[in-house]
Amino acid sequence: MTGFLIITFSYQGFGQKIKYKDLFVLLNARQFAEAEPYLKKYLKVNDDNPNAYLFMGMIYQEKAAKFDVLKQTDELAVRLDSAVYFFDKADKGMTEKEVSRNDEYYQMYNRRDVRSGNFGVKLSDVKLDIETRLKLKERAQQIKLLKSQFVSAEKYYTHSVKLFQEIQAAYPGQKEFYLRADDKLLAELAHLVQVYDSCHMSFNDYKATSQVLGKTGYNQDFDPVEIKDFKKDGTTTVDFFQDDLKIWDYRRWALGSREIIEKEMIPLGELLVGLDVEINALQHKLRKDSVSVHQEVAQLRTKISFPSLLKIDPQPLPLKVFEMKMAELDYGSQIISDRPLRDSLNVLVQIEGLKKELALVKKIDSLSGQLVERNLDEEMGNYHHFVTTAYSTPVVLKNLIKGTKEFAAREVKRKGDELTKKNEALRWILSGADSIPLFKEVSPKSRFKPLIVQEGKSSAGLQYADSIASGYFYTVALSRKPEVAATFAVDKQAFRKRNLPFVKGLKIQDEKGLVYFLVFYSETKIKDKYPATITKIYKMEGLAWSINYSFSQLPEGMVFSTDTFELTITTKSSLGEVFPVIFDKTGKVVK
Repeated sequence: MTGFLIITFSYQGFGQKIKYKDLFVLLNARQFAEAEPYLKKYLKVNDDNPNAYLFMGMIYQEKAAKFDVLKQTDELAVRLDSAVYFFDKADKGMTEKEVSRNDEYYQMYNRRDVRSGNFGVKLSDVKLDIETRLKLKERAQQIKLLKSQFVSAEKYYTHSVKLFQEIQAAYPGQKEFYLRADDKLLAELAHLVQVYDSCHMSFNDYKATSQVLGKTGYNQDFDPVEIKDFKKDGTTTVDFFQDDLKIWDYRRWALGSREIIEKEMIPLGELLVGLDVEINALQHKLRKDSVSVHQEVAQLRTKISFPSLLKIDPQPLPLKVFEMKMAELDYGSQIISDRPLRDSLNVLVQIEGLKKELALVKKIDSLSGQLVERNLDEEMGNYHHFVTTAYSTPVVLKNLIKGTKEFAAREVKRKGDELTKKNEALRWILSGADSIPLFKEVSPKSRFKPLIVQEGKSSAGLQYADSIASGYFYTVALSRKPEVAATFAVDKQAFRKRNLPFVKGLKIQDEKGLVYFLVFYSETKIKDKYPATITKIYKMEGLAWSINYSFSQLPEGMVFSTDTFELTITTKSSLGEVFPVIFDKTGKVVK
């Protein structure tokens, strides 16, 4: 029958009159898609059929059920509104007379009466169903509210992402984010928290409305993800139609960042400025009072420990500036401490002082050089408050670093030259206009030819006027002045200049250093003997005697007896035989 009606209606077209009893066959079979165009045409002509309105409402209700509550909200709401419109029309025309006269159209409400036991259709049952369907108006409103809450949550989250990305783009990295933090950033973080909280509030409202509506096809839940990497996390998009919503936890990140900025970064800026003031005060004291501030600098160094800052910036610009300035204080204090040494007769003490000064000024040179090589423009941006508060402008701090570097370079050269001169002075004994070498590798032009050198203490050897030799012996005091100075005659024939390569020397002194003995000898024989000059010198009185003597064997060593005041010179033959030669205190050979 249904198939017959479809063929009939299709054949007759919309130009023919439609009979409701024929159309009802399709409606009752819930063939709404086929019946809808004919029902619409019917209602244009017949506006007094409550049953037709009822089925038209059902058609729109069924259409609405096919739309997605979030993705097709407007279409769904329009169908629900249309359904409510037709249900309302049906309700207004629904009477006892209508139900009883057309009870075949209302068989879907046919049921057994509890009292009588008879089957039938009651107006109250029809009315109750229509009233229930009229509640679709409220559902349409709730669906619109649901969509509004959903869109609001998504909008607030999208705005949160945008706010985070703007903050993220404003800083090269996590370090700059914390170090450049200011009131503007704090306000931006607070705004991010506010927007993110609004997202949660809207989403909670959405969830509550969703529960009221019942089955919506969606069951989303937030799954906040911690932002660990400032430059990598926090930017991926989220599909709010998915059930598992992995959203970035901007609230946790923003509040954590605000806490670090407010409790650590901002107070840190004031601490850095305060430390710079203390260093400047020590510089003023050093220059004004010309007193060492070494102890104060040592105490100040104990204050410069900022573990929280070093976690963010392992090489903080202010701390490096402090190191440079304190190194300069150390150097200035050392200069003041070493002032008495400049008048000291002990050159070694002077050298030790110079070494300390040179090491300290090299440290200044190194630290200032490291600062010069850094990207100061960028780093001063990280410490804007410190730079502008302590130095007014970045240019002032740049000039300070540059000036310190130039000063250190000059001082390194000056102190290095001084130290070189002092060290060179250690190699000579100054006696009047003469400079006696304390080393053997002398220039061929030098008239002094050292044979015996005790490093930094004494020199003994031959000095030549033309080719004629004489002997000399000098010991040097800490002042580099001669303490013992003696010249003496030597065997002129044996120690001619051409024989110098074959000349050797021996030296001995008593335990108290009061008496010295020298033996200059030639390894070349004269008249089958080894010529030598033996000299005795007192520390206080100077030269005691100097004699020439010829040995049968080469001298090997000397022994001085403080009991007998005798000098024993041992000699050794080519066969290894040892022969002693003994001289008394006057230089005569003891038989």
